[in-house]
Amino acid sequence: MRERGIVRKIEGWSSELTAWRHDIHRHPETAFEERRTSDFVAQKLASFGLTAHRGIAKTGVVASLKVGSSTRAIGLRADLDALDVQELNAFDHVSTIPGKMHACGHDGHTTMLLAAARYLTEEKSFDGTVHFIFQPAEENEGGARVMVEEGLFRFCPCEGVYGMHNMPGIPEGSFAVRKGPIMAACDTFEITITAKGAHAAFPQTGKDSIVIASQLVGALQTIVSRNVSPIDQGVVSVTQIHAGDTWNVLPEVTTLRGTTRSFKKSVQDVIENRMRELCEGFGKAHGVAIALDYARRYPAVVNHAAETDHCIDVMKALVGDAMADGNTDPVMGAEDFACMLEAKPGCYLFIGNGETRPAIHNPRYDFNDAILPLGASYWVRLVEHLLRITDVRV
Repeated sequence: MRERGIVRKIEGWSSELTAWRHDIHRHPETAFEERRTSDFVAQKLASFGLTAHRGIAKTGVVASLKVGSSTRAIGLRADLDALDVQELNAFDHVSTIPGKMHACGHDGHTTMLLAAARYLTEEKSFDGTVHFIFQPAEENEGGARVMVEEGLFRFCPCEGVYGMHNMPGIPEGSFAVRKGPIMAACDTFEITITAKGAHAAFPQTGKDSIVIASQLVGALQTIVSRNVSPIDQGVVSVTQIHAGDTWNVLPEVTTLRGTTRSFKKSVQDVIENRMRELCEGFGKAHGVAIALDYARRYPAVVNHAAETDHCIDVMKALVGDAMADGNTDPVMGAEDFACMLEAKPGCYLFIGNGETRPAIHNPRYDFNDAILPLGASYWVRLVEHLLRITDVRV
């Protein structure tokens, strides 16, 4: 390993990296629409001397750098997309696109990987091949799965793939990771209750879809509390209720939408099966039609042991033991990098965005520019660690 701390050359680029990040932040683009962002990435890669391959998963960008004679190869992934969130910040680099913002820090992730690509292209401080993977549509639309299905690892063969995400709530300058499940599987559901509408003054003449929905929401909360072992983890959250459009009519249709989270497939199965049973039972009990559309979206993010050990070694060498948590608690958030980890061994970790900064997906969130050089340095040191130069060069 090299000396501890941020790579000095990358640290010298801090102002430039901040400018890149701010440019991306001003122009957020959501799933599979990241055309300007992809252009920005491709142009930067070309300026470093790399060939950018476009079009995988519509707006994805991949560039490969081979140095030396080793046949070993790894993949490094950053995400490109923003969210459908109206930004409430007032700084100079605020979003210029109404209703869209980089509320999750993908602008920072993209910048850190670009900086690493620049450094590694200039210094060639490894022996092997690095694939720089810029993925679209991480938020809700499964861009990672699309990239894998379209052949990412066929034309970018690699022995392992690695990802990183900023995390508000943990100290700036720190890293956190764990072996095994680190982020949850994410499923979505939509329940449609079709009853019999009526005048609100004469409820006995209809069947009240809102009352039925209200009872069902409460029953859904018993799925985890009464069907899943307390040792395991699961979440069922109803996040939307849609019904009615006037004051004095009981609506015929009420729709519930939400998400579930779990780490084990057995728990995922219990949640889906019990939800189906509850919908069927409530429908029969009230004499109404209840339809459930349940979609398994992202699998759990499960880190592989050997690859995680390598990442822990790099973290500790970079920032010291006190700032490198190798056994952090898993979180119930989800990430489609899980699809890449199902295809290849690898590791996904968190870089601290600061303990007091707004949470991700908050309209006042902003990526912490101070950690850009650190994140880029992590990528560089990981490559140098995994693809060590072992021959003697004059």
